[in-house]
This record gives sequence, structure tokens and C-alpha cells, in this order.
Amino acid sequence: MKTKNKKIHKKMKFSEVIEKYPELIETLFEKGMQCFGCPVSAVETLEQGACAHGIDADELVKELNDKINK
Repeated sequence: MKTKNKKIHKKMKFSEVIEKYPELIETLFEKGMQCFGCPVSAVETLEQGACAHGIDADELVKELNDKINK
């Protein structure tokens, strides 16, 4: 059985996530997080962005990891 690895964590910067996993841009966009177009994405973490957008960071990270581990 294949073990799913958590590659994304909530302390990662948005820019790092987008650079490594550009396929996740659509998912972030659907959640109202257009952070990939914002200069703050270079310094803001997923956790900070999720908090600013009223999104549970742990749930967001789980969903993003699920998408890249399919």
C-alpha cells in the first residue's frame, strides 16, 4: 500500500507552494485566496493567509496534500 507523504505544511510560504505545485493555484483561487498574485505571498505562510481569509489552516493543508498525493 502506498504511503501518502505530506509535502505541504502550514508554515510554508505561499510563493513556495505555488512554485513547487502550480496545479494548486486553482484550488487556492476557488477558496478566495488569490495570494499567488499578491506581493505578500513571498513572506506570508499558508497559515497566515488562511487565517486572514477565515479558512482553517489544517483543513486547507490536508486538502492541498490530498490533491498532490492523488
